[in-house]
Amino acid sequence: MFERIKEDINTVMDRDPAARNTFEVVTNYPGLHALLLHRVSHKLWKSGLLWLGRMLSTFNRWLTGIEIHPGATIGRRFFIDHGMGVVIGETAVIHDDVTLYHGVTLGGTSPNKGKGYPANQGKRHPTLANGVVVGAGAKVLGPFVVGEGARVGSNAVVVREVPPGATVVGIPGRIVKRPEVAAGSNGERRHANAEKMAEKMGFDAYAVTSEMPDPTAHAISAMLDHLHEVDSRFDTLCQVLKDNGLECKVRPLPELRKEDFAPVKEEITSSL
Repeated sequence: MFERIKEDINTVMDRDPAARNTFEVVTNYPGLHALLLHRVSHKLWKSGLLWLGRMLSTFNRWLTGIEIHPGATIGRRFFIDHGMGVVIGETAVIHDDVTLYHGVTLGGTSPNKGKGYPANQGKRHPTLANGVVVGAGAKVLGPFVVGEGARVGSNAVVVREVPPGATVVGIPGRIVKRPEVAAGSNGERRHANAEKMAEKMGFDAYAVTSEMPDPTAHAISAMLDHLHEVDSRFDTLCQVLKDNGLECKVRPLPELRKEDFAPVKEEITSSL
C-alpha cells in the first residue's frame, strides 16, 4: 500500500512543475487526497458496503471539490491537476497514466441502470485508455473508449469514440489530429498525392492535410486528391492511345501563380 502511495506522490511530482517537495504534495494537493479516499470508498463499494462507500465519496467531494463515484475503476499513476469540479461517474473506467484537469466530467448519457449489481451493471460512462489527457472543462459523455494516448482539448464535448493518439476539440468534439499513419497506408498515400498535384499545378499546398480542422483546408485537400486521380487516369489513357499508334494531343496546364493563393494560405494559417 505504501509503495502505491509513493507512486502516486511521484506521479504528482513528475507532472506538475509547481510541486516542490513531498510534504507540499501530501498536504496541499486535492487531486491526491481525492484519489486516496476513492481507493478506500471503492473497496467498500466492491465489498458490498454501498452506503458506506457513498458516504466516504460524499465526504471526499466536500473535502476536495472532486466527485468520484465509488463504483468507478481507476488505474495506476492517475493525476488530477487542480481538481475542483471534476466529476467521474459510476461505470467510468480509467486506465494507467491518465491526467485530468479541473472541471472535467466523465459522464453518462443513459438513465438505464442495467440488471444485476455490481458485476452486470449497465455501462453508461466512458473508458479512458492508457496515457489519455483531458483538458480543463472538457466533457466526455457516454459508454465509449477514448483511445490510448488521445488528447481531449479544454471545454470540448466528446460524445463518440476517440481513436488512439488522436486530439479532439470543440463542441461537439471533432478530431483535429490523427495518429501518424504507417508508411504505405492509404492516408499517407493520399497526402503524398495531394502534394504532387499541388506541385504540378504550380503552387505550394501549404501542408494542407485532411486532418486540419478548417473547412477550407478540407475542401482543398479533397480537391487535390480528386485532381490527382483524374490526372493519373488521363495519363494512363494517353499512354494506351500512344501504345496503339494514336497521338494524344493535350495542351499544357495553365500556370497558377503562388501569389494568387496567398490569401488562402493566410486564412488556413490563422485558423490553426
